[in-house]
Amino acid sequence: MSRDDDVIRASEVGQYAFCARAWWLARVKGHRSINVAALERGTARHRAHGRAVEGYHLLRLAALALLVLAGAAFLASLFLALVG
Repeated sequence: MSRDDDVIRASEVGQYAFCARAWWLARVKGHRSINVAALERGTARHRAHGRAVEGYHLLRLAALALLVLAGAAFLASLFLALVG
């Protein structure tokens, strides 16, 4: 990390979910974060990543369904070969 990188403290993530003092400063004293734009970019990246994770889970479920169908087809063909 270089000196030019934006640094966001953990207390500024998730509306101060990780730091009671930062929440208190924002809520009671009216202190606003100085890097709201960076926080908004980070939130957008987290949302985009969340959509990618959801897509992964859907693909995994589809692959599992195809695997079950292939197994059922194999068992059906094996059964028909033994009976017929």
